[in-house]
This record gives sequence, C-alpha cells and structure tokens, in this order.
Amino acid sequence: MTPTWETIRYEKNGPVGIISLNRPRSLNVYNLKMRDELFQVLGAIREDKEPGCLILRGEGDKAFCAGADLSEFLTAPSPIIARQARWGRDVWGLFLSLEIPVIAALHGYVLGSGIEMALCCDIRIASDDAVFGLPEASLGIIPAAGATQTLPRAINKAKALEMLLAGVRLKAEDAYQLKLVNRVVPRQTLLQTATELAERICTRAPLAVKAMKQAVVRGMDMGLEAGMELESRLGFPLRFTRDAEEGVRAFMEKRQPGFQGC
Repeated sequence: MTPTWETIRYEKNGPVGIISLNRPRSLNVYNLKMRDELFQVLGAIREDKEPGCLILRGEGDKAFCAGADLSEFLTAPSPIIARQARWGRDVWGLFLSLEIPVIAALHGYVLGSGIEMALCCDIRIASDDAVFGLPEASLGIIPAAGATQTLPRAINKAKALEMLLAGVRLKAEDAYQLKLVNRVVPRQTLLQTATELAERICTRAPLAVKAMKQAVVRGMDMGLEAGMELESRLGFPLRFTRDAEEGVRAFMEKRQPGFQGC
C-alpha cells in the first residue's frame, strides 16, 4: 500500500495494523479527503491476509476526531449535496465488514463522526482525557453514519437519547460506567495498552478469532436460538483445521501454539 496519504497514516507493527487519523491541526476532523483515503486503506486491509488485528487512533494531543469538517459542509453548493458527497463512499460499511478485530484508541475530543467511527470498532479503549459527544442536533442535522442506531446498542437507550437530543457529553469515566468503552487508561499509555491487547489477540488462532467476531456481530441482531445455530455453523468447520489440531497438541504439551491460519 502506498504511504502517500494526506489525512491518515497506515503502518504495520508485525501482525498489527495501525491507522492514524492525521489532521491534528484540525483536531482530526473528518473531511472528503479523509473519507476517500480511509475507503482506500480499509479496502486494502480487507484484502490483506497479514494483519490479525487493527488499531484506529488519532494524531496530536487534543482529539481522536472532533467530528466532520464544517468548513467543507458550508462551502458546498448546498448542505444536502455536501452530506451526500461526504457519505457517498461507505467507509462505515467497510469498517463493519472487516473480519479482523478493530480496536479504537480514543483520546481528547471524540465527537460526531469521531464517536461514530469508534462505534464501528469492536473494542474501545479511552484515555482519561477523552470526551464523547454528538453535536448534530445543535447544527440542525442528525448523525449520518449510524449513531442513532449504534449508540443505543452500546449504552442504554435513555442515555443515548440524552446525548443525541440534548448534546450531553460524557467524560471518560462516565463512558466506562455506561459500557461505551472497555477501559480507561492514562493518556501516555493509551497506544501501548491498545497495542498489547492487539498483540494478544494476534496470538490466538486467526480463523477462530474471525469466526467468533462474526458470531457476535451477526448474532446480536438475532434471537438466541438463531444465534446458537449460527455459532454452531461457524464453529463446526474449525474442528478440522490444522490450527485446531495444533492448539490441542500445544495445550497437552504445555507450550505456546504456532498457529498458521489454516
């Protein structure tokens, strides 16, 4: 993949891929260029067999992502056309379609499009300075990347409505209490914590990790019986893989397994 991105950076640290939103002077706000570059890099990651986990983070000290670029919104021919252009490429669908786990490392302002990107990730780790919010109602619009659906699924409906309708913001500890984030860590250890978790996931059997993610994500919208059947269908073929054989043998021999993803 080409490294000549303007609004993002992508690197691999062994089996861990890291996407960094890279507009720190603009608080990493989401614009058309970022949309296009995320669309390209996520598409490439989806086809890449090397990464076993992905981290999404923001550059700079002040924000993971402070929302959409309102200067673009206001200079377009009309607000309607601006929003159509901004969401013309389904970046959010690409996030959700990734087979590998995605960890969001969140700091500073996590607003608007920022919280929507975070909600598309599987695991969210926040620094103690993180602030979460959805300001769209104060702008005369509603979220356009799923927050009205993903936020109530992540936290309770009443609190989600308070954030959506009144623009109430959450501090990191409040987000943790509401289960919006998995954990809160000091700012200086945020990336290290996310990387250690990603590396731990990458030591697990890749096919099993992907199957479990699919079972959870798809099963959330099913009844229990259908979800149990989905788990069975996804799990049965894994019993006949080399990784399953290696995992059992390694357990019996009291050693670390060497998974191959087959």
